Amino acid sequence: MTPELFWGLPVIGYLFLAGVGAGALTVSASVLLRGGGGGFAGQHYNIARYGAFAAPLPLMVGCGFLIFELGSFEAGHWFKWINLYMTINLSPMSIGTWLLTVFIGVSVLYAYTFLPKSPGLGNWKGSLREGLAWIGVPLGIATAVYTGVLLGAMPARPFWNSPILAMLFLVSSLSTGVAIILLLKALFPVKEEGKPQAAMVGDYFKRRDQSAYILTASDLMLIGFELLVIFLFIMYAHLTVGGVKESISVILFGGNLSVIFWFGVVAVGLIAPALIELYYVIPKLLNHQPFDVPISIEVIVPIAILTGGFILRYVVVVAGQITGPIGI
Repeated sequence: MTPELFWGLPVIGYLFLAGVGAGALTVSASVLLRGGGGGFAGQHYNIARYGAFAAPLPLMVGCGFLIFELGSFEAGHWFKWINLYMTINLSPMSIGTWLLTVFIGVSVLYAYTFLPKSPGLGNWKGSLREGLAWIGVPLGIATAVYTGVLLGAMPARPFWNSPILAMLFLVSSLSTGVAIILLLKALFPVKEEGKPQAAMVGDYFKRRDQSAYILTASDLMLIGFELLVIFLFIMYAHLTVGGVKESISVILFGGNLSVIFWFGVVAVGLIAPALIELYYVIPKLLNHQPFDVPISIEVIVPIAILTGGFILRYVVVVAGQITGPIGI
């Protein structure tokens, strides 16, 4: 008998999109602050700008999926979701409601400070941008962690009830956040006016060389860390007795979700992008050669990482439902 899945694609989509948005904001704010607050039209500012524009929309769409899954759009219950604001307590749903609300407000305002493009700190937008960046780093991390805590707070579902799940979702969120920024950079390159075409093209490739290298090298480290966290997640469950140990078998070789996990998440979403990134990063790192990546690779690799991030949430959500519940 196949277990009934109460949480489907809307919840999976919410967890994925919330992670992408949280990761994009965290990366954007971190890079902006690393560049001194963005007081220059340099590589740090441009990276931060892409991340700022990528952060709000995914999470807002994801929250819409979550509201839809809760049945709030049924006749007579269109505004049922407002009840989430009526009760304030320490439950994951209550904390998450306010956390996501603050995130949406901060991320939208943060993105607004990049319109129109004005990197100077001599205006109020620049000062506000830097202040919001200081808020955005911990807020983005908290939102990414929350997507894992939301599932981990259910002890009756042994697959979810792991202290490492939140860390796994955090690292995956940061990696997909970098991926969405890389994808936007490839699809919408920065254009400048008032320069000869040859100089503009040369400047573009020079900036792309530096900023893309920073992001790609960072993503390479995040992928390595994510592989380590996956290993720890599996080992923690395997070394635990009872339902937790039994539940992890669903993604091990021979399990119901083993093929989609090891191929979709590990091979396509992590190892393949890491090998491609290594191919282009190592010459730059060891021999100081130009970081020249074809546009096709700049598009394919982020899409593979984003696909792996979505499949990871799919596997986790489905695995938690087909391996539980257990008595508590």
